[in-house]
Amino acid sequence: SVWLGGIREIINYLTQKNKATAHHLGLLKARLAKLRRELITPKGGSGGGTGEGFDVAKTGDARVGFIGFPSVGKSTLLSNLAGVYSEVASYEFTTLTTVPGVIRYKGAKIQLLDLPGIIEGAKDGKGRGRQVIAVARTCNLILIVLDVLKPLVHKKLIEHELEGFGIRLNKQPPNIGFKKKDKGGINFTATCAQSELDAETVKSILSEYKIHNADITLRSDSTADDLIDVVEGNRVYIPCIYVLNKIDQISIEELDIIYKVPHCVPISAHHHWNFDDLLERMWDYLQLVRIYTKPKGQLPDYTSPVVLPNGRTSVEDFCLKIHKNLIKEFKYALVWGSSVKHNPQKVGKDHVLEDEDVIQLVKK
Repeated sequence: SVWLGGIREIINYLTQKNKATAHHLGLLKARLAKLRRELITPKGGSGGGTGEGFDVAKTGDARVGFIGFPSVGKSTLLSNLAGVYSEVASYEFTTLTTVPGVIRYKGAKIQLLDLPGIIEGAKDGKGRGRQVIAVARTCNLILIVLDVLKPLVHKKLIEHELEGFGIRLNKQPPNIGFKKKDKGGINFTATCAQSELDAETVKSILSEYKIHNADITLRSDSTADDLIDVVEGNRVYIPCIYVLNKIDQISIEELDIIYKVPHCVPISAHHHWNFDDLLERMWDYLQLVRIYTKPKGQLPDYTSPVVLPNGRTSVEDFCLKIHKNLIKEFKYALVWGSSVKHNPQKVGKDHVLEDEDVIQLVKK
């Protein structure tokens, strides 16, 4: 796969883009994506057993993965945040299995996973990288912990590893409609001007996947990589925060510069500096919605909210989170809060709740 990476560099260098090469380039990128998928999907049969400690049961309302090179202070950060004692030493590679810890923040239970040190080549099954990244794919938020003294090299390497595994950081899924069909050839429409893709390129990429009948709609200026992501269909889009550790070793001026970098939070795990800022930023990125329950004739219970993930916050989702049979007995709900015009307001199961709403269910 170092070889694959090399090929990609050469492709990009040799084909300084024009329309004639764009089509050819798209084809090569599709081949590369297919090869990479074959590399990281273990073949059937008796594989070399699963790594111990890697299938961590998901608990709590959200899962946050800490990823970083060995000895950047991940374990120290985790043990100081959650009080979990992950084996900490000053030499590289001390954490060999995933250590889960749970913190309570604003009423939500957040599971923290210290994923073992990633090394280059994780996506080709070197080290324990492959299993680490499989766990990373299930996280709601990824924290890439970097040493403030050598951040950029590490940042690029980790991003490259995660990209190779189909994890896209701080990105939205491409706005591309893709629908396979039985006959009728490739039907290509673009609703806006395209700088890279044309009908010819799209056809050649799809033919690489042996797709000859499909509807493709490009709703934004898309690249060949975007189209490949959509066709592969196994990409995950995860928000990410870059945690720059060991700020006790730099000057105030350098700290001011770091603060301007997007998605970055400078901290010192050893001295417990700036943890509140980190937790607040984690909360913003997780976009969790807290719903308080109110039993009839009593005050709302503000101590233990029901926490829902962003995008699944209807009254029905709330009922299912408590118990799957609750929706069968559901008649209507009374809601107080920012999602309604009147307090309380009578709503049905499709009503979308907002953060810190209060709800009272009325059964049949």
